[in-house]
Amino acid sequence: MLLEETRPVTRPNVVVAVLAAGGITVSLMQTLVVPLLPMFPRLLGSSPGNTTWVITSTLLAGAVATPVIGRLGDMYGKRRMLLVSLSMVVLGSLIAAMSNSLGPLVVGRVVQGMAVGVIPLGISIMRDELPRERLAGATALMSASLGVGGALGLPAAAFLVEQSDWHMLFWTSACVGALAVVAVLVWVPESPVRSGGRFDFPGAVGLSIALICLLLGVSKASTWGGGTVTTLFVGAAVVLAVWGWWELRAPRPLVDLRTTARKQVLLTNIASVSFAFALFAQSLVLPAVLQAPVGDGHGLGQSLLVTGLVLVPSGLVMMASSPLSARISNARGPRTTLMVGALVVAFGYCIGIFLLSEIWQLVLISAVIGLGIGLGYGAMPALIMGAVPTSETAAANGLNTLMRSIGTSVSSAVAGVVLTQVAAPLRFHLIMGLGAATALVAVAIAAFLPSVSRRNG
Repeated sequence: MLLEETRPVTRPNVVVAVLAAGGITVSLMQTLVVPLLPMFPRLLGSSPGNTTWVITSTLLAGAVATPVIGRLGDMYGKRRMLLVSLSMVVLGSLIAAMSNSLGPLVVGRVVQGMAVGVIPLGISIMRDELPRERLAGATALMSASLGVGGALGLPAAAFLVEQSDWHMLFWTSACVGALAVVAVLVWVPESPVRSGGRFDFPGAVGLSIALICLLLGVSKASTWGGGTVTTLFVGAAVVLAVWGWWELRAPRPLVDLRTTARKQVLLTNIASVSFAFALFAQSLVLPAVLQAPVGDGHGLGQSLLVTGLVLVPSGLVMMASSPLSARISNARGPRTTLMVGALVVAFGYCIGIFLLSEIWQLVLISAVIGLGIGLGYGAMPALIMGAVPTSETAAANGLNTLMRSIGTSVSSAVAGVVLTQVAAPLRFHLIMGLGAATALVAVAIAAFLPSVSRRNG
């Protein structure tokens, strides 16, 4: 490990605010195009099946880029890779803003997806730079930004779509990304912690192939043939096996599997998959209920803008819960915080099983689930950082972010099948039940975590 002379951060509040804003900016990209999905076939002159690649491409790019960017940050500088990632937001947005057909738009979305590593990089910079007493609250806020941006992105995008040409979404995101780049250049110092070494290129290629096969199989399970999906899953398993063999023998592996196999890291990552499933389930079912026609007997017939506004409290509560998450973690340990958060999420979904007939009920459900997600997401970085060396923080948090992406992918695939194959209103209640069940699975997993998180260097 290469360690330069450490210098105090004179404005920690500004650093935290800039990093969290960068995380929110990147997470906004995940929901930016949701209001346009029904219109893309007409706008782009393509089929509905093909236009889903506007979402799928971003997911795949983010999954591939996150662990790679995390490792590069540990090796060559976290601030440097943070700037690269935020620049991807700007470049991808510009490509998308100038596109009028599916191909260039998908390219732009791929480039945007490569920026997801901003969140684990931001968490790692906080660990290196902030005083210990500030770390828990700051990392909780940074971790929650993944959900905050997703919740705030839908109403913002809906407003822009209703008021202007759809290209304005991407011109706006390019400007926001550029502001984030400038803010990092001015206020965020370069982390002094470097691991050095040679980048594991074969490991990056192997993991990328495995993730693409896995996530394509999950996201396209309901539309592609069973033979194709099975081939993708088998291919992912085979490549992962070979990749694991390589990583255990590589001198500087992309992912240190021995560290990843530690009980605290392994169980946190598994719990992250369940937690992310629960987060994404509400973002699919609540808009479906709100926008379904009133005449169907189960919908509320609301506009896209109203639908987005109903989800805003979820994002705001996630952000506001960061200090509470830190307080519980400092007093009782992050394991307790994760369990409490998962229980709150399960409670929110249980409310949703019975209350889905009024707008205020959906706002309540969204806010309760947002509180639980904020608590749980705030605890995950503390659990990860308590079990890995400082020189591997970015890579370890990047892997945890990847686990969340896998959870949201599975949630999207399962909820998509339920929404299309099960009659209303049973389908809405069924997804709520699945959300509660997966949150309780996260509670059970977290129960086996060490009760006191140990800190490493």
